[in-house]
Parts: sequence; C-alpha cells; structure tokens
Amino acid sequence: MKLTTKGRYAVTAMLDLALHGSQGPVSLADISARQEISLSYLEQLFSRLRRQHLVVSVRGPGGGYRLSRPADDVFVAEVVDAVSESLDTTRCGNKGDCQNGEKCLTHHLWSDLSDQIHQFLSEISLGDLMRKREIRQVADRQNRKHSDDDSDAINTQRLTDQATA
Repeated sequence: MKLTTKGRYAVTAMLDLALHGSQGPVSLADISARQEISLSYLEQLFSRLRRQHLVVSVRGPGGGYRLSRPADDVFVAEVVDAVSESLDTTRCGNKGDCQNGEKCLTHHLWSDLSDQIHQFLSEISLGDLMRKREIRQVADRQNRKHSDDDSDAINTQRLTDQATA
C-alpha cells in the first residue's frame, strides 16, 4: 500500500494542529514552518478538511485553525478520507476489472488488505498519537527549532533597523 503525500501531509498537519491547539487557533504559516510543508499546499488541504468539518477557521488577528472536536474524537482514517486519498492496494481501484475486465487471482487479497489498513487507521485518534512519547519528543524538537528561527529573524530585523538608523 502506498499512502500519497497528500494523505501524509494532511495527517501531519492535523497532528501539529492538535498538539498546538490548546494555545488558541494555529496559523497555517506556523504549521508550514514547523512541518516544512508548503503554505499553498496546506491551504488546499485545510480547505478540504474544513469542508469535512474536521477543522474550524478563526478569522482576524490571532486567527488560524482549530480542531472541530477533541483530538480523541478525530481519527486518522477520517483525515485521509477528507483529502480524498485512497487506501486502495488493488491495481484496479477496487473495481474488479484488473485482468481483462475480470478480477485477477489476488484481487480479494489486496482488497482485504485495503480494508484492514482503513480499519487500523480508523482506530487511531489524534489524541492517541499526541500521547506517544516519541511524537512529543519530535514536537518539542520542532518547537525549539521554530522558536530559534523566530529569534534569529527578530535579531536580524533589529540589526537591519539599527543599520538604517
């Protein structure tokens, strides 16, 4: 099974939102910086996530996005489904026309695998992921790096301001 970039990025961005949402709405620019995902790509993904009622947008200064419900109630399969990703492992898109318009010998095997993967992802919530020690460690590292990058940008701006004064 190959989960494409769209599904991977959507899950990553939603997990980032879940991890940082307790402090208020999270901007896509912050998610983009922490996760190194293009801002325009995130905008496309969040448009789909919003239409599926997984996120809510908050307008105005300090705006951004927040989860539409608690992280324990948002499952990875929902996120993947929301961005129209297929977890299909068959060659035929599960149509059953893999061999000259007929099912191939292993069609049911790959179809069952797709079902198992979807079921597995349906049982993992963003809250489950947030509680994993390994994920918290990665998030802490990303937050430190993001904070250091912000400090560098502020210091560079101060030097520029001083030089022009």
